[in-house]
Amino acid sequence: MARRAFLRQLLYTSLGLPFLDAAAQSGPAPSKKLNVMMKSAWGSDDPTKAAFPFLHGLALSEAGHNVQIFLLGEAVSLMRKSVAEAVVPVGWPPLAETMRKVTSRQVTIYACGTCSRARSVTESDLSQWSAKFGNPQIFVSLVEWADRVITE
Repeated sequence: MARRAFLRQLLYTSLGLPFLDAAAQSGPAPSKKLNVMMKSAWGSDDPTKAAFPFLHGLALSEAGHNVQIFLLGEAVSLMRKSVAEAVVPVGWPPLAETMRKVTSRQVTIYACGTCSRARSVTESDLSQWSAKFGNPQIFVSLVEWADRVITE
C-alpha cells in the first residue's frame, strides 16, 4: 500500500498536475528504500508513453530507490540510438537524453530477447545503454526482486 501511495504521489508531482491540493502534493517522504521494476511495451509510435518508464525510473532512482526496467514488444526498438534520439515526448527532453541519465545512475535495462530478435535489435544496440537481453525467467526474477522487503 505504501508503495502505491508513493508511486501515485511521484506520478502526480512529476507530471506537475495543478489540481492537486498542497496536502496531496506534500505527502510524507518514503521511510524506506524501494525496489521498483518498470515494464513497458510502448514504442516510438507514442513518444510520451514510451518515455515514461525512463522518466519515472530516473525520478525514483534520484529519490534513492533501486530501479530496473524491462522492455518488451515495440519498446525494444528504443534501444536503437537512432530511435532514442528521434523520440521526443511532449513536455519532456528527448528520450536519448533521459536514457543517458538513467544509464549514468546504473539503472539496469532489460530488452526482451525474442522481441529484440524480431525487430533486429542487436547486442551493440543494447551495449550503448549498458542494457541486457531479458527473458521470461529474468522478468519473473525482477517481479520477485521488486516484491522483496529491503532491510537496511
